[in-house]
Amino acid sequence: MFDPGQFSRVLAALAFGGAIGLAAPARADATSDILLLKGADRQKVLEEGARKEGELMFYSALTIDQGLRAIVDGFMKKYPFVKAEFWRGTELQIVQKTLAEQRANAMVGDVIESVGIVTHMTRANALLPFYSPHFEEIPERYRDKSGLSAATRLNFFGLAYNTRLVPPGSQPKTYDELLDPKWKGKIAWREDAVSGSALFITAMMITRGEKATEDYLQKLRAQNIVSFTGSGRTLVNRVIEGEYQLAVNIFMHHATISNSQGAPTLPQPMEPIPSISGSMMIPKGVKHPYAAALFTDFFLSPDGQAVMRDAQYFPVTTTVKPLKELEPIMPASAGLEEIFVSDQQLFDWQRKTEAIYKKYFR
Repeated sequence: MFDPGQFSRVLAALAFGGAIGLAAPARADATSDILLLKGADRQKVLEEGARKEGELMFYSALTIDQGLRAIVDGFMKKYPFVKAEFWRGTELQIVQKTLAEQRANAMVGDVIESVGIVTHMTRANALLPFYSPHFEEIPERYRDKSGLSAATRLNFFGLAYNTRLVPPGSQPKTYDELLDPKWKGKIAWREDAVSGSALFITAMMITRGEKATEDYLQKLRAQNIVSFTGSGRTLVNRVIEGEYQLAVNIFMHHATISNSQGAPTLPQPMEPIPSISGSMMIPKGVKHPYAAALFTDFFLSPDGQAVMRDAQYFPVTTTVKPLKELEPIMPASAGLEEIFVSDQQLFDWQRKTEAIYKKYFR
């Protein structure tokens, strides 16, 4: 489970007083001018500045061999004069590492990207506002109006099932069908990530209300649902191996991709389909602001979003469509109901979600 108490301790230890004073005022003002630059000469100015900086460090929770290496390589292919490197961590690790660097006044990360951390980083006063001409290509519902983050990719969640153990057509198709006694002891979910059980419970409370959600979870507890502590990708692999017949609130594209490669698993959307976005941010104290701005522009550009599409992620902008094989699990393409859960909503519901989880599943 994504522990709000642990996050609070991290913020207290590493971000006491926020990220104020990490750079001299003139430097901070100059950095803001770069990150908020608009006008016809923006591209030229950013390229010239990035050429002089020559470096970029990207922190992300993207899967290394699926999306992370691809987006960094795509950026360097377009801008070979910038040596871009990456570091991959979990949501909490990215927050810990970034805030520790800020407290030491020794920033290494230039751009950070993950799900579920924007509000935490904002409350720590750790972010700088930035602009991209591609913001307008992000649908309104996925935009951060504060200007402190930008959505990078969409994630849609549902059920994954083993097609050898659960013949297609017999799988649960609704949340209430998960309560059928025949699934007792055969369901797993992730307990240690924002996008696992926390998102499942949050989305349900938003759509059904607290009382109806508690009533549902009390019944779900009787199913002896297994709490899994690995990644979403690993959980789908366990379904493929037959360790679990069903896994709820998984990234549905993982099951789709595995099925296209011959694995015995398929996704099953359950309405309303929970969705969240990955978000990128620029931390205070950024060392390479020109390269950071150039990278954020690239990520949201048609070129960058095409990289994400080809890496089998869902693009967030309207300029690039998802892969054909992923359209059946994208609500907008499939005509299915979606509930987008923002970082702020995840944060607002976090303590209640944790309390409910402990009450019924620990």
